[in-house]
Amino acid sequence: MVYRRTQQVMKRLAARRRAILTAARDIASTGGMAAVQIAPVALRADVAAGTVYRYFPSKADLISELIAEIAQDELTAIRGAADAAPGPSSALAAAIATVAVHMVSHRKLAWGILAEPVDVDVSATQLASRREIAGEIEARIIAAVSAGHLPQQDTSLAATALLGALHEALVGPLAPDNFDDQATLRDVVQTATLLALRAVGVTDARARGLVVQAALPASMPAGE
Repeated sequence: MVYRRTQQVMKRLAARRRAILTAARDIASTGGMAAVQIAPVALRADVAAGTVYRYFPSKADLISELIAEIAQDELTAIRGAADAAPGPSSALAAAIATVAVHMVSHRKLAWGILAEPVDVDVSATQLASRREIAGEIEARIIAAVSAGHLPQQDTSLAATALLGALHEALVGPLAPDNFDDQATLRDVVQTATLLALRAVGVTDARARGLVVQAALPASMPAGE
């Protein structure tokens, strides 16, 4: 009986932690990381503010864990799409398209994990997220180069440049704000993926074919 009660307590604690993170994510998805404040998170999670602090000693701790979780979800999606592709070039196209889909579908969250300024220091977590995502893109570039599908190049620089270009074009301050319908979203993702593939040396005709092959979701949430 003691063991069973202990397991129940652990499940209850995990569920409460999950509720807090989910509440923080919901708030960030509409207002950005800057909108993640302890009081509204507690209210949305239906817990006391003090309870939030029991799980996350500071707002920086809460936002940092949220950033890491969102980045991990994106990495999982990138790997899943790339691993399902039939070859290294199509895997690279799928990885890039998945990053672009995430950015246009969840613009507040994408901006938050990459570069959004907030009133607490989460820069180390944001930098780690950028490195992980760039590293995943680099792995796909390396595979395509090794297969002879791309010219020899500085793969680290190429991956960083691609992520930076996608970020600036899709969620940065210069990004357009008219991602409000499915046709526009798909066109933007396909255009961004095509430009990225050309940048690393895929010929235009081949790049267009890879973009067509890239598995895009049938529907995407309107850009937030």
